[in-house]
Amino acid sequence: MSKGDERRVRAKKVVAYLKKHYPKPKTELHYKTPFQMLVAVVLSAQCTDKAVNKTTETLFRKYRTPKDFAHADLAVLTKEISSIPFFRNKAKAIIGSAQKIEKDFKGKIPRTVDELTTLSGVGYKTANVILGELYEIWEGIPTDTHVKRFAYRLDLSDSRDLTKISHDLEALVPKKDWKYVNNGLVLYGRYECPARMHDCSSHALTTLWPEANKRWIKA
Repeated sequence: MSKGDERRVRAKKVVAYLKKHYPKPKTELHYKTPFQMLVAVVLSAQCTDKAVNKTTETLFRKYRTPKDFAHADLAVLTKEISSIPFFRNKAKAIIGSAQKIEKDFKGKIPRTVDELTTLSGVGYKTANVILGELYEIWEGIPTDTHVKRFAYRLDLSDSRDLTKISHDLEALVPKKDWKYVNNGLVLYGRYECPARMHDCSSHALTTLWPEANKRWIKA
């Protein structure tokens, strides 16, 4: 059996587990409007959902729609999200995205990856998270830090680039199952198998491929 075939078989087992244990893909980020969802995802880059939710609890009382954010004062918004990593760049990206959505998309969040990635601060991963969460459209598999480390630990990709990992996983997993991969691995990594090095030989996905217990990404 070729390496590609082995990976395909392993991916099938991994997805079967994720589908069973995390059957309803849903973010743990808090939001009430579509644009708040986009803002929360942009803020979550290199930041925990818990920290984002703490910041947006107050922020989202003031800003709800693209129009609200489009007319926000940059200095004020920057201060309001200053507890978040890279807050200056994120504040600029959020206002820029809001202005573009108001101008080019009539205040509506776009429904394609190509359109979403024209927005400031929105890349392939962010676009696919937004599409899946808001519209249940799965054009691709989003790769974040959790997905990256399990793609390596379970030997499902040779790349370290997030978008390339996404494409490797998309080639291994049938499109009908793409929606389970990111959310499932995020929750599994968050609550079952954290990033710090530890003995995880008894963890569910490691029992599917014991070699995973020997493979760790260096910080």
